[in-house]
Amino acid sequence: MVARIPVTTRCEGETLQEWTYQQLRRAILSGVFRPGVSVTMRGLAEELDVSLMPVREALRRLVAEHALTLLPNRRVTVPQMTPARFDQLCATRIALECLAAERAMLAVDEKRLAQMQATDEAMNEALLSHDIAAAVSANYEFHSLLYTAAPSDVLFPLIENLWLQFGPFIHGVLDRVSDDFSAGNYPVDRHRETLSAIQSRDAFALRVAIEADIRDGISAVGREELRVAGDASQAKRQ
Repeated sequence: MVARIPVTTRCEGETLQEWTYQQLRRAILSGVFRPGVSVTMRGLAEELDVSLMPVREALRRLVAEHALTLLPNRRVTVPQMTPARFDQLCATRIALECLAAERAMLAVDEKRLAQMQATDEAMNEALLSHDIAAAVSANYEFHSLLYTAAPSDVLFPLIENLWLQFGPFIHGVLDRVSDDFSAGNYPVDRHRETLSAIQSRDAFALRVAIEADIRDGISAVGREELRVAGDASQAKRQ
């Protein structure tokens, strides 16, 4: 763990088990847990001020969703990203998210479009101020607002699962993007292209924008992150 887990107030009627799961899930999505970091049930229970039982159940669910890996010593760890896994996740994200965007486009009304615009502005402000956790959360919210405009009991849960696996890695990616963004070196705002395509009801342009957001905004920088991580790992072995 590289930061304290940001917790939200438990909602009325929400079980302690579900609340615990949601706190850990949100922490993974926002990059609180970084690749390769291992944690214990006891440490998480102390962090969230709960007993071991709800933590155990939450970790079981997150391991089943491939967001965490159970080690032989009963500790859990955030999986390291590999080039092969990265390519598979990117390809699957492109296929599912382009489909979800096209399905949802006509359901995006003015209110939701305004929410997406505000979220994009919040993400840009977070990048400028180098608040990476806020940028990761805003990025997730932007895409969620689009994909959930046309609810799906099948498609969006699959997308969420992919984002859970990407969350710890995206934190490092946006950390690099933030430096470029602050220096004015981030050339294309794919979110603005997405918003423009929605406004003009152009399904083809929307698909291009979503795919480019994944490929350009994550894949290119992500491969550099993988290279740096590989170099660091090799240096440790020497």
